[in-house]
Amino acid sequence: NSEKSVFAFIRTTGVSSSYLAISSADKIFASKYSEVGSIGVTMSFFTSVEKNQKEGYKYEELSSGVFKEVLSPNKPLTSAGRSLVLQQVNTMYQNFIKDVSENRNIPIEKVKIFADGSIILGEKAKELGLIDEIGGIKEVENYLEGQSGEKPNICWE
Repeated sequence: NSEKSVFAFIRTTGVSSSYLAISSADKIFASKYSEVGSIGVTMSFFTSVEKNQKEGYKYEELSSGVFKEVLSPNKPLTSAGRSLVLQQVNTMYQNFIKDVSENRNIPIEKVKIFADGSIILGEKAKELGLIDEIGGIKEVENYLEGQSGEKPNICWE
């Protein structure tokens, strides 16, 4: 949270962790074509176990805890490891839903309805409360100028 007003503009895509990062802004703008939301969590990793076996590599890794190597690409994922990772994914997902609910002042039960990982286009996102205004950079500039009385200096980097 900031002591100053925070405004966000989704030029094309504001999904997943980028949406979470801006969800606490005081006002969020997006075009009607912007992709918004994608409220969900994914955790992915590569595995080299079969490739290494085919090529005759013997890889050894030592660790201090039973789950320290849970996502090592050189070790098979055990059922206990899979359960642990899935538990973490589900915890992050529940936290994501809770944060969006609190940041956007949307009842948590309503957020759960559309928190299926899908993207939501701008107009529907506004209807759901995920953004506040439909508009492009000109609308954002006009809004900021109206709020501050000064022409804003927008830079894209």
